[in-house]
Amino acid sequence: QVQLVESRGGLVQAGGSLRLSCAASGRTFSTSPMGWFRQAPGKEREFVAGISMNDLGTYYVDSVKGRFTISRDNTKNTVYLQTNSLKPEDTAVYTCAARIVAPFYSGRVYTRAEEYDHWGLGTQVTVSS
Repeated sequence: QVQLVESRGGLVQAGGSLRLSCAASGRTFSTSPMGWFRQAPGKEREFVAGISMNDLGTYYVDSVKGRFTISRDNTKNTVYLQTNSLKPEDTAVYTCAARIVAPFYSGRVYTRAEEYDHWGLGTQVTVSS
């Protein structure tokens, strides 16, 4: 089985940056589509960014376009989320997800939570004003 572990969250002031990491243990997820989601207290979990298995496609929620970048390093079995120009409304627990069991299209980005089948526990991002 694949286990996902997020890290590198933290507390930053508005306008700051963080690079979140999601590392896999066990089997590699290098052949899996990956995504980042976030959830603030009292709010629903929302899709943030996704990347296709073949690394040819990415997609972002409108609120983070131009500020966040998702990438993957298959040699390290790791996916990243670079978050720039952070705003207080970005404060949330950020969780990575992988589509491993279900079949997929190599160039497709998956944007819905139900399209993923493996999840990490999340890393906290707090942005102060």
